[in-house]
Amino acid sequence: MGVATALSDSRSSTGYNDVTPKTHLDDLHLLIKLLPPELQTSLALQPKGDLLEIILDLGRVPQARYPDAALNLSSRPVTRKDLDTVIGAVGEFGADNRAGIEGTLHRISAIRNRRSQIIGLTLRVGRAVYGTIDLIRDIVESGKNILLLGRPGVGKTTKLREVARVLADDFGKRVIVIDTSNEIGGDGDVPHPAIGSARRMMVAHPDRQHAVMIEAVENHMPEVIIVDEIGTATEAMAARTIAERGVQLIGTAHGNILENLVLNPTLSDLVGGVQTVTLSDEEARLRGTQKTVNERKAPPTFDIVVEITARDEVIVHPDTAQAVDAILSGVQPKGVRRGGASPVQAPMPPAESELANETVKDVLFIRSERQSPVRIYAYALSRDSVERVIRDLQLKARTVKYPDQADLIVTLRSREDDASLQRIAQAAHVPVFSVKKNTTAQIRQLLRGLFHIVPGDKQDEIGEMVRETERAVQQVKAEGVVAELAPRSAALRQMQHRIVTRHGLIAESIGSEPNRHLVIYPM
Repeated sequence: MGVATALSDSRSSTGYNDVTPKTHLDDLHLLIKLLPPELQTSLALQPKGDLLEIILDLGRVPQARYPDAALNLSSRPVTRKDLDTVIGAVGEFGADNRAGIEGTLHRISAIRNRRSQIIGLTLRVGRAVYGTIDLIRDIVESGKNILLLGRPGVGKTTKLREVARVLADDFGKRVIVIDTSNEIGGDGDVPHPAIGSARRMMVAHPDRQHAVMIEAVENHMPEVIIVDEIGTATEAMAARTIAERGVQLIGTAHGNILENLVLNPTLSDLVGGVQTVTLSDEEARLRGTQKTVNERKAPPTFDIVVEITARDEVIVHPDTAQAVDAILSGVQPKGVRRGGASPVQAPMPPAESELANETVKDVLFIRSERQSPVRIYAYALSRDSVERVIRDLQLKARTVKYPDQADLIVTLRSREDDASLQRIAQAAHVPVFSVKKNTTAQIRQLLRGLFHIVPGDKQDEIGEMVRETERAVQQVKAEGVVAELAPRSAALRQMQHRIVTRHGLIAESIGSEPNRHLVIYPM
């Protein structure tokens, strides 16, 4: 087992309960029952708290995918018989190649060959998670039109479900969910309890979503309409029609950030659209721009845009028009970040001060233990070199274009005292780390220290350590007993401390080297 897989096991066992949901209902056993017996047995041995999906592709090994890793469920490739087992249990697939399990939020999607035969399946876990809109509840209650953006799997649809439930049950509003492929309200004629008393209008074919949106307004007098995945020009037009009729509209669209939407000619109308304007010579001089510029064409359909960057972190643009105007004028929009955590140094476990000298800088970022990657801004440093090192070391990190999106800044030591850099770091509230030279070797040394990378020859030992620690944790929680672990190096003991802490238990290191080891105590 490699480092990434082993560490994924330790994270996955706790699920998302550490950071976002208060409760969740997922009926996961019903999805697992669709699998061939061999895969059911294999999956039973894997963590399921934050399982995203199960992948079955003909001729390839089956996988269970998590937010930051994929685990092989078997060394045997998927056969046609395996696929037929699942297909037979699921039944018919719709025009969008999707099927579901009645009474659940799970989704099964098919991949077909040119003869329309199914050669791949994606079994997506659907969860009803409560407490996911706490960060934006005040916005939801405002009555304004809200657009949610974010990468696939970040929780947009999950938030829509709770929005529907809260507005319908807590505020008594007439809410209608436009449900394409039963994505929001689950499969079957009776909507899943996750949407509360909100009503659900199913869309028979994806091409009909815009028509159902208009039908909902004309026939059923809603106060709120909720729609997932606005992706076509006709759906964008239907959204504008709904907004102009005074109905609160809350939806999601394809795009990670607001800039994506502005640059998308199909969907830019959701945020006001873009038109090219030719200025007079005098106007161009006054603005200090070229004569041909891009401007917003109309008022945005959605008053507020929320970028979901992680399951417990969002960036809110409270005035869409103002944010779009800033983007078109070449200025980074100043969204308001809610939730998340600043990248701070993790405290050293008791009696582990000897770790301080084991790395260049013994800094472990809290964000690296969460689902989203650490975001790095390169100042006066090659961004390509930073990205190359991230890929080489397989870090859970990415570079960003703007400092206010970052969790940390890396720069040259000679530029640490730049007044501009100091202003940027203070405004963004992020730490600055430096290298002596702009080389990949220096950047690699820095990032290895920041992310506490263990040499490759320790990978097997890490995998064994994680499995041992997880077994001991489960024993302590189940039986209320004290568990002693095998002696480990200082670096591995620190990892053990972090695993134990994530499970809500306490541990201490006892003994002298080379027999120093952890003892886990029940709470």
